[in-house]
Amino acid sequence: MATAVSSIAEQCLAARVASRRLAVLDTASKDAALRAIAAALIERTPEILRANALDMEAGRESGLDAALLDRLLLDGERIAAIAGAVDRIVALPDPVGEVIDGWRLPNGLDVRRVRVPLGVVAVVYEARPNVTIDAAALCLKSGNAIVLRGSSAAAHSNAVLASVASEAAAGAGLPEGCIALVSGGGREELAELSTQTETVDLIVPRGGEGLKAALKAVATVPVIYAASGNCHIYVDEFADIDEAVAIVLNAKTQRPGVCNAVETVLVHRQAAPEFMPPAIAALVEAGVEVRGDEYTLRMVAGMAETLAESDEPDAYDMNEIDAGVRPVGEEDWDTEYLGLTLAMGVVDSVDEAIAHIARHGSGHSEAILTSDTASARAFQLGVDAACVYVNASTRFTDGGEFGMGAEIGNSTQKLHARGPIGLRELCAFKYLIEGDGHVRA
Repeated sequence: MATAVSSIAEQCLAARVASRRLAVLDTASKDAALRAIAAALIERTPEILRANALDMEAGRESGLDAALLDRLLLDGERIAAIAGAVDRIVALPDPVGEVIDGWRLPNGLDVRRVRVPLGVVAVVYEARPNVTIDAAALCLKSGNAIVLRGSSAAAHSNAVLASVASEAAAGAGLPEGCIALVSGGGREELAELSTQTETVDLIVPRGGEGLKAALKAVATVPVIYAASGNCHIYVDEFADIDEAVAIVLNAKTQRPGVCNAVETVLVHRQAAPEFMPPAIAALVEAGVEVRGDEYTLRMVAGMAETLAESDEPDAYDMNEIDAGVRPVGEEDWDTEYLGLTLAMGVVDSVDEAIAHIARHGSGHSEAILTSDTASARAFQLGVDAACVYVNASTRFTDGGEFGMGAEIGNSTQKLHARGPIGLRELCAFKYLIEGDGHVRA
């Protein structure tokens, strides 16, 4: 399909032409193409795995850390999950043509506001090959053409996945050019893609602060930033301690290399003596390095004294804990670790926790653990983030978990789309006005 076109400008132009046909395509045709993509992913799994093995080998040789390698890895189970996400998108309602609202004016004109595709969406992403399919499926279902630019670290995986998707879509009758993959090149290529104002309607970067900064410096096409996730959990004085330990452990260790993993835990001073010892012991045992404030370090010292006096001297390994805890630095509060590192500190109130998050958070996902309705409500109202949780792990911020089938990314800004970017977020709207010979006096 469009991947055969030579230049970025030509690929974007081909996508623009395709987008006009996609915008008026019926739901059944789009769904048939998505089913064909899902089936092709399963059928061509061995080919995809061979390509991914090349990327994994290159990644290990280049020194990619464990978290990045985990994001890069594809196996049979993950490919089946990607195909399953495509099937779930098929099952979702088509947003195109949905009437958002409507009314009749006093002069008799009928006004409707309906969803329409954006047109051409460019997605720039790092070493997450699943994004190739997630983004393509969401764009096709919402009537958009897509231009993909993946990371060089996933070049082989992205190439075969884009080929699978584009060939299956073409075979199902979708227009040529509706899926394009931009490969190779560096910052110059990124700058060229992000300035195609005549053909590209939106760019969604899915990556870290470096990618965000690079686009901010050059982009003239509108951008929705799906960037960093410096996520916090606040353990309130009214938290259930066992539940809090389990949630923090899940949010940090279930998959540490993703943007919805927790990076900082704030603990109310009244909850700290009961929460910190089991939480720190569990985190360190799971391989997490805890970077603690002065109070946290004193708590660790107190754990040694308590253990020495305990009837259960083997409750936890203090040598392991001492090795797994270090002093927090000021820069740690602003760091998205994307790995097994966690900042921990004590606050005196829910208001202090909210203020800390306002200074250091990235607007992604924040959580409070509490049984107190007033504390929960204060946190929900006071925290400015796309997703605010009460008594739940931040790991649920995900388009699939939210019932969107998949996502292109999680928007941390406020205009047009916020949080998981799914089908409706890939639409704009227009007003349809119907009259009966009306003229304006």
